[in-house]
Amino acid sequence: MGIVRTDESRRAEIEDFRQMLLSCSGIIHQVKTEEEINRHRVTTDNTYEYSSDQKLVCVTSGVSFLSIAIVKHLLHRGYTVRIIVDNQDDIERLREIEETSSNNLLGIVVAKFDDRRSLLEAFDGCCAVFHTAAFIDPSGLSGYSKCMAEIEAKAAENVAEVCAATPSVRNYVLTSSLLTCIWRDNSDNSLTSVIDHNSWSDESFCNSGKLWHALGKLKAERVSWRIAEEKGLKLATICSGLVTGSRYSHTNPSSTIAYLKGCQYMYENGLLATVDVDKLAEAHVKVHEEMNRTGGGRYVCFDKVVCSPDEAQKLGQETGVHINTNSHDATFRFELSNRKLDRLMSQVQRCSNVT
Repeated sequence: MGIVRTDESRRAEIEDFRQMLLSCSGIIHQVKTEEEINRHRVTTDNTYEYSSDQKLVCVTSGVSFLSIAIVKHLLHRGYTVRIIVDNQDDIERLREIEETSSNNLLGIVVAKFDDRRSLLEAFDGCCAVFHTAAFIDPSGLSGYSKCMAEIEAKAAENVAEVCAATPSVRNYVLTSSLLTCIWRDNSDNSLTSVIDHNSWSDESFCNSGKLWHALGKLKAERVSWRIAEEKGLKLATICSGLVTGSRYSHTNPSSTIAYLKGCQYMYENGLLATVDVDKLAEAHVKVHEEMNRTGGGRYVCFDKVVCSPDEAQKLGQETGVHINTNSHDATFRFELSNRKLDRLMSQVQRCSNVT
């Protein structure tokens, strides 16, 4: 079980990863030195920061578009990062990068999502796991199939079970999707107009509409919450809009197309939202750090709602997915809300400005 990628996509991801590490190299030594000075330092809100030996974290699918950005933000925050790749070819390509990373802040391991023993070895010693994996149709045409939805849910189940069984893991952060919030039978007039972290898509509706990407993310998140509740695992899920950023449509074409199935309806109802990959990565790190006080939760993450014909046409040009803007009357039935995450991010920003 793994993420199916073309050789061209894999090479692009590894080159992006190499460039990311180069961009981080100038600050790594400074971060490490500050860690030694500030071990067990009390923060402005009277919580304790991790000491350096408590900051080993694991990121799954470590050379994907989102994972690369998360690794970058973690390194900037002084974490030691262990990334998971799903095949030996990738680890050989990345070995030189791993060996040249400063101060051994980066490690690379092979693990399979259908092999709990390999996951247990990968997570051992880590205080947190960031599970970012998304699965794509190996045909490369539909972007996502019903079979892939089942694979994604099973992978999430395995990751959650292993997190709960790994003594060192205290926090588990799962990358979910805004699609887990928006797909419901909207002919029901009793539905609230605000869609936020309390909103859930309907599984039967996703099935009937063949919304397989939404179904996979929904089932993955549902099973993760079930295991977290049963096993006492601290879980946070981040329900993100369509991930954008430099080269996103070239790096992540299949998952982008899969997300945009039903985009016409999303656009006409004010539900088509995007998020820059760097903002989403930062949110993952901040949510993890907030979990040390709050214990987890569900968050909606986006930075733009596509609500004008110009914005829709631009997105269509970037992704190759057509959105008809002629019938749009500029009124929306629903309102997306990410206030919960915005409050957290603004609190973090205020604290970081305190001297």
